[in-house]
Amino acid sequence: MRRRPVVLGLTGSIGMGKSTAASMLRAMGLAVHDADAAVHRLMAPGGRAVPEIAAAFPEAVVEGAVDRRALGARVFQDAHALKRLEAILHPKVRHEAHRFIEARRYRGDSLVVLDIPLLFETGGERLCDAVAVVSAPRFVQEARVLTRPGMSRDKLAAIRAQQLPDQVKRKRADFIVQTGLGRLHTLRTLRRIVKILWDNPPKSPRSGRRRPSA
Repeated sequence: MRRRPVVLGLTGSIGMGKSTAASMLRAMGLAVHDADAAVHRLMAPGGRAVPEIAAAFPEAVVEGAVDRRALGARVFQDAHALKRLEAILHPKVRHEAHRFIEARRYRGDSLVVLDIPLLFETGGERLCDAVAVVSAPRFVQEARVLTRPGMSRDKLAAIRAQQLPDQVKRKRADFIVQTGLGRLHTLRTLRRIVKILWDNPPKSPRSGRRRPSA
């Protein structure tokens, strides 16, 4: 029986640079599970979440697939509807993460990454041996996010209200990746994290609070 790989959780609030960090980790040769991509698959034609979403939000399903724009408009500022959607999606996303870890175990990987935006909010850190949080100053976050199509300060504020504050995530992290200091600094920090986990794998999930120096 092959040993379970060390699982590094990668998370961070909107606009903090998580996608860039995930791409860098892939370029290092690590397998990265993208939770957002898993959600897309679950809501695509034939996706396992489509029947339940159709039952709960029939107006958001068109020709056997979930209309993400319509679904987002339905749940964005409706806490009850959002919880109902999360109750459908989160268990399925966790199942996908478990399948990914098992598949990489059979391939003999020693270290894998779970890229999960709402890692702490959904309890996903329980799947991880260590967690890296990407972070940047608030003004950098705003500059990044407000350039996105359809984004406004009010919408950003509403998204922030649904996520744990950055300072809370940083306190709960094993590693912090400061992405506001340039791509090279981000890359060097990620390489240091990978080396730490390869050289000294955690003996139990989330053991220690080891953070690389800035």
